[in-house]
Amino acid sequence: MTDKQELEPHKNAKEFINQISVVLRTSQIHDANNVALVSSISRLIAIINALCEHENSIVLELRGEFFYINDYRIRYPLECLLNFDFLVREFKRRELGSVVFKHQVRSEDIRDFIRACIAAAYSQDPFSSLEEKMAGVRNIEVGRLKKVVDEDAIDVRKMVKKTYYNAVSFAQGVINKLKAGEKVNIKKAKRIVESMVDQILEEEQLLLGMTAIKDYDEYTYHHSVNVSILTIALGQRLGLNRKMLTELGMVALFHDIGKMEIPNDMLNKPTNFTDDEWRIIRKHPIWGLKAVLKLKKFDELTIKTAIVSFEHHMNIDFTGYPKLKQPLDLDFYSRIVSLADQYDAMTSARVYSRVPLAPDRALSIMMDRSGTQLDPLLFKFFTNMVGVYPIGTLVLLDTRELALVCESNQISPERPRVMLIVDSRGDRIKGTIVDLTEMKEQDVYVRSIRKTMDPNKYKINLAEYLL
Repeated sequence: MTDKQELEPHKNAKEFINQISVVLRTSQIHDANNVALVSSISRLIAIINALCEHENSIVLELRGEFFYINDYRIRYPLECLLNFDFLVREFKRRELGSVVFKHQVRSEDIRDFIRACIAAAYSQDPFSSLEEKMAGVRNIEVGRLKKVVDEDAIDVRKMVKKTYYNAVSFAQGVINKLKAGEKVNIKKAKRIVESMVDQILEEEQLLLGMTAIKDYDEYTYHHSVNVSILTIALGQRLGLNRKMLTELGMVALFHDIGKMEIPNDMLNKPTNFTDDEWRIIRKHPIWGLKAVLKLKKFDELTIKTAIVSFEHHMNIDFTGYPKLKQPLDLDFYSRIVSLADQYDAMTSARVYSRVPLAPDRALSIMMDRSGTQLDPLLFKFFTNMVGVYPIGTLVLLDTRELALVCESNQISPERPRVMLIVDSRGDRIKGTIVDLTEMKEQDVYVRSIRKTMDPNKYKINLAEYLL
């Protein structure tokens, strides 16, 4: 079989998954004879039967957070994200792991499948109910959701952690080499950023989770890596291609390079800066511009890195620093980096501000700055990315349990996935991950967030749970 023939069944795969989502969503709103539903079903049947022309059957399987068609993983296109996430949630709600469509699926088969899915959603044993109601349907078979093998998840976490700490180590090495007057290996920096881009595309939530774990003693290096990760993730949401994501990650990694000119005893000062010290701190964008231009030969990436290093504290209304006599519009990358820079700085226990802000409080302050200091459109994308309750937020549930947010929810931002760490009796427990979209009966959620809490007050070490 040629490569072209092998790829043929998958060319409409995204549309296939998207259309199933449309049919399920429409069926929950309209009755069986509604024109919109009838049209959606006809479109789905056409897609299924076209795919089945190349293979005897089409197996749609949910593994973790991703769909596979005949063992071929389907990447999530940005324009279909809401429908993909909706379908993941609907499958999990019914404990549905796979659906097999056989050649020449009929309208009656799809309608039977829809009815079974709707009924199963409110059953005590949803998959058994679904399987029972599908027993007489000839051309569609269903399979129970399989748990992702824990060893695989552990391996992925190890890989993400290795990438993150390699980047932190490199950031530290760059500063030390520059201070010593040595050359910096830009190719190595690009390889590290490319690996972060790959993992943002594959394991975004895990890598974003690493940015929630703050290191007090090495703030400067962790901060540079965190800003790089946050900007890559935001760039992906904006639809930037892989080359642009790598560029964005690179300029973010070097955005604070000018701080190497600030004496360590001043940078690590435990008390507030004096006016004179602030004047020195505010020079780091200019020093950064000069340092970047000395890094390597003069090329496009060097220019972009220098611009971001110079502009990332200016603000879009130019109320920041350094001041310009004739301000121009800020560079696109500078606008992105400034968002990530402010968010990570506010949520970190910085050397000159030992108490970090809770993620939701930081977002609230940034909301006030949106439209003046921060680009309002990019800020909307940023809040959508990190969620109403960003990863690492400590929350009190209406069940009197304490939990840490470990994964955001793009469809229902107020209902993320959380890790339970304190039970209703107040006892510490081994983190169990639960989905706040889970319902016990129609319109009644098993758990809901009552309010956010201060993890410092409870001496909760995020690394202990998120790693």
